[in-house]
Amino acid sequence: MHRVQRPLLAVDAPSLLFRAFHALPKTITDASGRPVNALLGAANIVLREVELHRPRAVAMCFGPDAAEYRVELYEPYHAERPPVPDELAPQFGDAASFFGAFGWSIAYDETLEADDTLGSLVQLEEDAGGTALILTGDRDMFQCVTDAVAVLYVRTGREGAEVVDRQGVIGRYGVPPELVPDFIALRGDPSDGIPGARGIGEKTAAELLGRHGSLEAAIAGGARERPARVSGALLDGREILPMFKRLATLQAADVERPPDRETDYPGAAQAARDRGMNRLAERLEKAAAAGPRPSRAT
Repeated sequence: MHRVQRPLLAVDAPSLLFRAFHALPKTITDASGRPVNALLGAANIVLREVELHRPRAVAMCFGPDAAEYRVELYEPYHAERPPVPDELAPQFGDAASFFGAFGWSIAYDETLEADDTLGSLVQLEEDAGGTALILTGDRDMFQCVTDAVAVLYVRTGREGAEVVDRQGVIGRYGVPPELVPDFIALRGDPSDGIPGARGIGEKTAAELLGRHGSLEAAIAGGARERPARVSGALLDGREILPMFKRLATLQAADVERPPDRETDYPGAAQAARDRGMNRLAERLEKAAAAGPRPSRAT
């Protein structure tokens, strides 16, 4: 028997906060009547994965909604996203304090998005010889998957997150993780305001990348593609499609690899109770009383 290497758990905090805010009623409030539904729901999602995967540390990743350089490249990027709801904005403001009480690191880059921070952290972890898990509901993060990095893709319901490895990415998209930005550029991503190539959907995008190996090679061979609508889409997009790929490609954020740190159940329980989350506080207090669990071994 030997100890399994414990992964870093890198969490897409904005993704989870938005998901929890829309999944749980705003009537979940603290003693002052302020909604705490997003904080409660996000904490529960992370705690479930902490119990399942026993990470060496948890890093909650934040960032501005749209990196300036992406908006400068393409003004419609994120332009159609609605503003943060009034009941959610204060919860975003309290998130670092709340999650910090759990003993979880807060990772933030003022100029880049949470996605970039997530990608940079797991790259640091892999470079140091470690493994990592990315907890998110954003499929853009599939580009980070390697032999040492998997995505925990958050699903609706109580099943927990789905582990997506390299074969899982290929099964979903028909392309390997390293071609996900090329795939997004061709297929588009409405949630980010990226239209993609006119008339090219997931199946055609995967087929093109399977034949050519990259967006750039597909554009270079566009004149030979059939039917004519595919050829036309590639030729018409030969200038803008590489820019869409750059929008979809994660950038290096200024972050540090977090040290090993267990979840602080007593601190988390107090933070939950301070915010009126009494049932969560009781569960955390029981976990604290039970003491640390051994890491999984094989």
